[in-house]
Amino acid sequence: MKYCSHGNFFSLPNEIFLWGLNSGAFAVYSFLRRCEDRKTHQCWPSIKTIGKAVNMSENTVRKYIRQLEERGIIATEPTEIITKAGEKRNGNLLFTLRPIQEVIDEYYARQMDEMELMVERQRVAKLLAKQENPA
Repeated sequence: MKYCSHGNFFSLPNEIFLWGLNSGAFAVYSFLRRCEDRKTHQCWPSIKTIGKAVNMSENTVRKYIRQLEERGIIATEPTEIITKAGEKRNGNLLFTLRPIQEVIDEYYARQMDEMELMVERQRVAKLLAKQENPA
């Protein structure tokens, strides 16, 4: 079964292994990467199509899409379609796969923020300890 209109192969960035994705999120991201338009970095497969491709239920696919969004790896936005009868209906989500370098830069920035927060907590803990036990 063919889900997307690209050739016989696609590439994944090496950095994907730094993101700590579990196998489900990895599979969903890989399928989205397989489907993406290389110029716009967008695709719009249905949740059902993704589920069939990666052998997951639709609810499980949704869970992994949320995880990828929370990590800033993808962005989604709803689309609308107009039926032949002229009615508006929800369409598939439009997925945008964020440029790898942006994701990596944000990942390292978050790690740096966490480290700075940890250092500040240690500094405050030392100050409090000094106040409690003045020598």
